[in-house]
Order: sequence, then structure tokens, then C-alpha cells
Amino acid sequence: MPCLPPLRPYQKEIARAVLESVLGRRGLTFSVEVARQGGKNELSAQLEVLLLTLNMGRGGNLVKASPTFKPQSLISRRRLEDRLRACGYGRFLHSEMGYVLRLGRARQLFFSADRSSGVVGHTADILLELDESQDILPEKYYKEFRPMGAAGNVTAVLWGTTWDDASLLEQAKQMNLELERRDGLKRHFRYDWQEVARYNEDYGRYVEGERERLGEKHPLFLTQYCLESLPGGGGFLSPAQMAQLQGSHSRRHGPETGRSYVAGLDLAGEAGTAGAPNHGGDATVLTIGEVSYKSSLVPMLSGLPQIQVVEQRCWQGEPHDTLFLQLVDLLKRVWGCRKVAVDATGVGAGMASFLRKTLGASVVLPLLFSAQAKSRFGFDLLAAINSGRLQMYQGDGSQEYQECWRQMERARRSYRPNQTMNFYVDPAEGHDDFLMSLALLVEAAGVYSPRHAQGATA
Repeated sequence: MPCLPPLRPYQKEIARAVLESVLGRRGLTFSVEVARQGGKNELSAQLEVLLLTLNMGRGGNLVKASPTFKPQSLISRRRLEDRLRACGYGRFLHSEMGYVLRLGRARQLFFSADRSSGVVGHTADILLELDESQDILPEKYYKEFRPMGAAGNVTAVLWGTTWDDASLLEQAKQMNLELERRDGLKRHFRYDWQEVARYNEDYGRYVEGERERLGEKHPLFLTQYCLESLPGGGGFLSPAQMAQLQGSHSRRHGPETGRSYVAGLDLAGEAGTAGAPNHGGDATVLTIGEVSYKSSLVPMLSGLPQIQVVEQRCWQGEPHDTLFLQLVDLLKRVWGCRKVAVDATGVGAGMASFLRKTLGASVVLPLLFSAQAKSRFGFDLLAAINSGRLQMYQGDGSQEYQECWRQMERARRSYRPNQTMNFYVDPAEGHDDFLMSLALLVEAAGVYSPRHAQGATA
């Protein structure tokens, strides 16, 4: 339609297949993987404009579901409304009940596919779409959404980017590939970032920057841009990542003049046995890192902090009043840390509050380990390792060094909907306090702003 932005060849290929199925009442189910920001949402909106136009006289429903109503469904609704108005349909367009756009007698319904949403009873007789379908539970789709199209043999489109091998999108993809092998009819469409970059050079340069920043094996780069599915479980760090994490600098027990330091502090309870670190009890772990902004060989990384782990301290069973005094002395007098990220979850809340009052709100960053936040910490840690910005001190035979690497080797990860990840050490194999302290260190470095000009040691 001339009132809308032109579609790229790969978008047109998807559009033709979907329209042929809709207009021919073939009832096909398509799975569509397009690299992040590759234009799948624009294509979806333009298909909706065309189908609403064709049905504005006779009526009927298009249904679109997203993992959340706010903001995802509302964003889709606004995009469609903008496209309809751009085509001059403003006076024919009506909003109903906050989740319906009506053009003449045809309606587009927007729903949340959240586990708790109630959608049973609605009908899709023109098209059924699931946006970001990798984040929608398979049972939700098959029990509540798919039956909406039964009476009209409706065509369904599952849009998204790859995630793990248990996602709804991956299941639909594998089913479609099997059907394609049987009858030769294309039902799965996949366009990674390199295909999108053929038609948008700026996009290509952006993704290349993301590859340098995150690392080409980072889960988000692999799934959102390369469209490679992640296995359902496994080690958090690969042998290659472990090698990247290992540095050649020496451990230090005190600061060097003119250097800047940040810290990550993972807090444990007071119960347990005091002494050297071991994997038999939960521990409080403090990790100190030197932060610099030296010029990088990779231009995309020049503004990101380089972090060298220079010291680790561990306490088990230490009374919190005694521990507090030691921490204040180490963080303020000894190291003069510019930023300290503290686990403020559960038992850590009180200690984090006291440290914030003593060291200053500008220094102490209390962080809660919610599922979403922990996922971000894990992804940030992987990005720092993959890009070579984070390095451990060289082996010194200490118990801290050995326990830290033991946890790195045993760390696992699991992927969840909404592009989130959990990383942990199985309790049967020990604790993950050194691992979490390292992740907190990366968060502290990420929010530290040096006073000196970028490119000099801060």
C-alpha cells in the first residue's frame, strides 16, 4: 500500500505466504524468525492493515497475542492505529474497550498471553498472531489461543526471535520443518542479521558493534541476531570463556597510587563456621577490581570499563557487627573503592543499608536479586568475559582463588521465557558466592563514572 513504508524482499516473501493461506482459507501455521529490529513488527502491522481493509465491509476478527498486555500489546495496538491513520482511515477507525481497534465491521483484538490472562470465548476468523511467541507458554497457546480459529480454519503466525529449545516458537519451527520435508510447502521463515543487513548498512554496523560488545557466543547475540537456539541447560561458562577470564596480572592486597577500584559484595548469614573458604558453607565474599578506560583495540569497546580482579576476601560465620567494621575499613580506608555493588536481598538488606549510610549513597549500590535482575547480572557478566574486559588475577595457590574457579567450573545456567536466564551452582555441589560477587563487581564497574577524560587510566 503506497501510504506505508516499502517492505524488503524477505518481508514480502512472508507476506505472500500468509496472505495466500488467509485468502485461500488454508489454515496454515507459520513460524517466523527475524533478527531483532529486522522489521517483523512493521510487516505484522501492514498485514493487519490490508486484512482489515479487505474485511471492513463483511466483518470478522483478527487476534494478536503478546507475552504482556502492557507494554507489548499496547505498542502493537498503537503501531497499527498509526498505520491505519497514515492510510486515511481515521474517520472509519474506532477504539473499543481498550483492546480492540475496529475498522468498519472488521476488528483487531489485542490480548496478553500471560499465564493468568482470561481469553477463552473469543474468536479469530481472519488471522491469529502470536508476537514474541518464544516467550509464550506452549500450553497457553494450544489450550486457549489455537482453538479461537477452529471454526474458520484460521491461519496462524508465530512471530519471534529464537530462544531455547523448549520454547513455543522452537516447537512450531521443528513441526513446520518436518511438514516442509513431507510436502515441500514453506511454513518456516528465518532471516538472521546478515540478511537484514543486506538492505540496511546502518543496521549491519550496529549489530557488528553488539557482537564486539557482547561477544559472538553471548546468548543474546546468538538468539536475537544469529537466530540460534540455546540448549535447555548446561554449563554457564565454556572452556573458551574460562580461558578468556584468566588474566596474567598478580593478586594485590592493597591499592596502587593513581588507580581506581570498585567492589562486588555477596553477603551470607551469620550461621556457619568461621575460617577459610570452603564449599561446605555459605560465605560472604568481597571481590575488588581495578577499573580503567584504556584505549581498546576494538573501537566499539573503547567506552566500556576494563576490569582486573585484584583481590578477594571471604568470611564464613563472621558476626555481622564484626564483619561490618572490617568491610568499612577495607572498602574505605584500604582500597578507597569508588563504587560497591552489594547484594541487598534477604539478610543482605540490613548490611547494605548500614554500608550505604557509612560509605555514602553515591558509593554503595544495593541490588536485589530478583529473577529479572539476576538474569541481567548474568548477561552482563558474560558480556564482560566475552569481550575480554574482565580478567582474574593469575593463580596464587590461595584458597580464594581455588574456590572461585571451582565455582566457575560448576556454574550452570538455565533459560526462561522473556529472554531471561538463571545462573547458579547446584546446591549439591556447593555455593555460588564467589560467582555472584564477581557478577556484582561487573555491575559496580558498569555504573562507575571516572572523573578523568576517557582514554586515560581512571
